[in-house]
Amino acid sequence: MAKGADRFVCQHCGTVYRKWQGKCDGCGEWNSIVQEAGGDVVPRGLSSGKGRLIELSGLTGETESAPRMITGIAEFDRACGGGLVPGSALLVGGDPGIGKSTILLQAAALLAKRNVNCVYISGEEASAQIRSRALRLGLADSPLELGSETSLRDILTTLEARRPQVVVIDSIQTVFADNVESAPGSVSQVRACAQELIRFAKRRACTVILVGHVTKDGQIAGPRVLEHMVDTVLYFEGERGHQFRILRAVKNRYGGTDEIGVFEMTDRGLSEVPNPSALFLTNRREPVSGAAVFAGIEGTRPVLVEIQALVSPSPLATPRRAVVGWDTGRLAMVMAVLDARCGLGFGGQDVYLNVAGGLRVSEPAADLAVAAALVSSLTDIAVPAETVIFGEISLAGEVRPVAQSDARLKEAEKLGFARAWLPQSSKTAKSSLKLTELEKLQAVKDLFMS
Repeated sequence: MAKGADRFVCQHCGTVYRKWQGKCDGCGEWNSIVQEAGGDVVPRGLSSGKGRLIELSGLTGETESAPRMITGIAEFDRACGGGLVPGSALLVGGDPGIGKSTILLQAAALLAKRNVNCVYISGEEASAQIRSRALRLGLADSPLELGSETSLRDILTTLEARRPQVVVIDSIQTVFADNVESAPGSVSQVRACAQELIRFAKRRACTVILVGHVTKDGQIAGPRVLEHMVDTVLYFEGERGHQFRILRAVKNRYGGTDEIGVFEMTDRGLSEVPNPSALFLTNRREPVSGAAVFAGIEGTRPVLVEIQALVSPSPLATPRRAVVGWDTGRLAMVMAVLDARCGLGFGGQDVYLNVAGGLRVSEPAADLAVAAALVSSLTDIAVPAETVIFGEISLAGEVRPVAQSDARLKEAEKLGFARAWLPQSSKTAKSSLKLTELEKLQAVKDLFMS
């Protein structure tokens, strides 16, 4: 294969250019294109030799379910789909200091205690630093094997000799292949190193966990193809100022997506939160205006979270719209429907919306809870105590039903709630909660005005 000339590669999306330019046409980022030396040139055609015949099979037949390795951290296993699958590759991303190395060190150490051959290789810390953290976490007695190396060739040689069952690489951006002429962390290096590690995982039936840095936008640094190469992608979410951490599965070939595991950061590492609904709800003795409890679904788990809104007169010509934990465009749509269908004006008001606990809500079922919080803050009338709310809002002002209403109501009932505002045509089983079924968004305004 011929050796190519220098090329210019976008470090955000991986697009290749023949010459430098300021803006990437692929992702729209500025000043993300850097020069990389060399690069293998893809051959124009295959040789005349014949390939081997592939054995094809039908859809019918017996298929064994993938075996699982249970780490002992229930929230981590839940996010992975029930445990680690041999021969799979996982990518764990998150902000610096969010807890990626901590949770993986805990998981690897607990697996090693269960007689699973685990190797933890760090390119960012020395082995002494990892041992110091393990001592603080109470894991010093684990037979976990540590290594500090960045050379891909040395890492693969060691893994071939040790034949581990689980390997943690912290992080993929620090590993470099000596046959790729570019700096560690570049698009070419990340792609090449990840491909070789994933190939080792498939060949040796070993679980490889890669730690990935994220950009300022919260995406895995390096080429987007890295997320397509691995079997599972996990993101650590949460603010560093909060003690809560959420491990979310955004891709999983062996389980459901959008599953979450909830953790709390303590001086002994990350501890599990078996009941996240109680964690995300604010403890208050009396209702306050601008707060509504939303009954949501994260993967297969019902989660209750408090949505807080503040509406105040704006001294600015263009009022502010600040949102934390929800979609800004969705907030604008809900406000427009409240204005057009209910006659509530937000034109001269600053609007602030926050999802308590650092959780990010993305499902449309939160529309009704957001609308209730906005109306509550605007009228300075609190939502009735012990009330949960869920439902989707259409542009016509209708309250549309959402999936898994029974699971939402059961979670609310378990936590002691007495009432629920929900869409009128929701198919629900018998519940002890007092249900208020809403057909139009106007009914929300009427509930506050009555």
